[in-house]
Amino acid sequence: MDTLLHSPSSMAKRPCPSQNPRIPNLNQLDRDQLLDTFLEFSDSPPFAIDLSFERLLESRSCDADQTKLIDRALQLGSVLLEAAKRSARKRASKHNSLTWALPPDLTIKVFSMLDTQSLCYAAATCSMFNKCAMDPSCYANIDLTTVVPKVNNAVVSTMIQRAGKALQSLKLGVVPGPTTPLGSCQPLVYTIRNSVDVSNFSWNDKRSRQGKESSVLTRSCLSPLGGNSGAPGTLLRRLHLYNIERMDNTSLCGALVACPFLLDLEIVGLHVELRQTLQSVSANCHLIERLFFESSKTGRDDSLKSPTCVDLMTDCPHLTSLALRGFKLHDYKVRILLKGLRKLKYVDFSTSYSITGAFLRNLGSNTGGNLLEVLILRDCMHLKMVEAARLMTAVLAGDFKLLKHLDISNREGLASENDWYHRCYSTSTIPIRRVLEERPNLCLLAEFPPEGSYADIDQMFDSEPYSDISLPSASQMSSPSSDGSMFVSFSESSYNSDHGSGNEDARDAGYVIYDESSDEVDYVAV
Repeated sequence: MDTLLHSPSSMAKRPCPSQNPRIPNLNQLDRDQLLDTFLEFSDSPPFAIDLSFERLLESRSCDADQTKLIDRALQLGSVLLEAAKRSARKRASKHNSLTWALPPDLTIKVFSMLDTQSLCYAAATCSMFNKCAMDPSCYANIDLTTVVPKVNNAVVSTMIQRAGKALQSLKLGVVPGPTTPLGSCQPLVYTIRNSVDVSNFSWNDKRSRQGKESSVLTRSCLSPLGGNSGAPGTLLRRLHLYNIERMDNTSLCGALVACPFLLDLEIVGLHVELRQTLQSVSANCHLIERLFFESSKTGRDDSLKSPTCVDLMTDCPHLTSLALRGFKLHDYKVRILLKGLRKLKYVDFSTSYSITGAFLRNLGSNTGGNLLEVLILRDCMHLKMVEAARLMTAVLAGDFKLLKHLDISNREGLASENDWYHRCYSTSTIPIRRVLEERPNLCLLAEFPPEGSYADIDQMFDSEPYSDISLPSASQMSSPSSDGSMFVSFSESSYNSDHGSGNEDARDAGYVIYDESSDEVDYVAV
């Protein structure tokens, strides 16, 4: 008996209620049954549940116990709500996977054909679509262009990281509205300052109250291309940048270094210098086939030099499409490009300053110009009527055999031979009708003001694209230059050098003129 009384294992100890209060020892089956019973209360009237909960609270004499009971009720309700949401998503995903006719690989293929915004909408539809939309191939062609600024650097970085090595095309920036299609002759230069839709937009608005970044792309927006040892930009084939006002030469050139296999480069409205950009293209993008570059301010970039032209034609021999719009170019530099780039089929020098058309002489019968299919010289201020007439005569003579599209339109009329201030156009001088009759497959655009209705020079400078050009003084207008043509002066803030049309005396040192025929002047590097 004493042994039984003193043995520690003779009788089990009863647990103290205070050590484990109100925690039932439920197995999984009991818990499921209890939850099922609890959920049946959802059919009860709300006021009945309120009264029951109030009675339960009143049964707790201690205020701390009542507070604990309320907290546990809220916690249980939150847990049940999240569990119900998760189950609903799982059922919807399972339903979609059963009813969606395409397997995941074909779904990814379809998503890869969507534009970037539509892809984001699809990814937000359900978990199955979201999983398919995360495949890198869906981000091979990223298009984040908008009419008003909506995209920031973080969005660009996220998209590029999702694409990884699959990235092939990237388009960023602000583009004009749908009334101006990309690739048209209309200027694509555009800033948010001339958009009525963003009149209240502020460059300094960081949306600090929402904790979000500013929806403006900065100079570092292209830095993810060089991430992961240059992987995202390694296979990039197409890069289009529109009106990113904070972009500079250093950032752009750094991005081009990361894209050695770039085939298509389009730059519109960026505050970058033509010479530095072409030098970077020549040094890094040897396979490029299309280069489209439109100046942010017409006629103010005079940075292009002859050695840069030579480097471009030497290092980028595969160029078939070249557009330099709105720059201050010169005939002899343009001729270096057209003669050296032997695969050129598309050329666009619209709104270019200082081009007279002399570079076209005997070009269509020689290597470098005989493959041209499209030639656009719209609204070139210094384009002379006599050179346009020579071009039409060459076309009639059988030159430019592959030419399909020619645009020499000028809303101010063509420049006369000795004075570009005198705007003119004569149907008797330019045989347009005859060209249309003998070359029916040639689309010829020659839109000019009616003869005798040309605007005076003040009105011409007040209008775009010449609004940034300053007029010469009366004394300068009365002093002809040595070749008999008017000498035109511009403000030093607008131009660096080569006043006037700049084609007679502005040749770079190291280049010699050679006569190939009685009417042709060519420029060959020493």
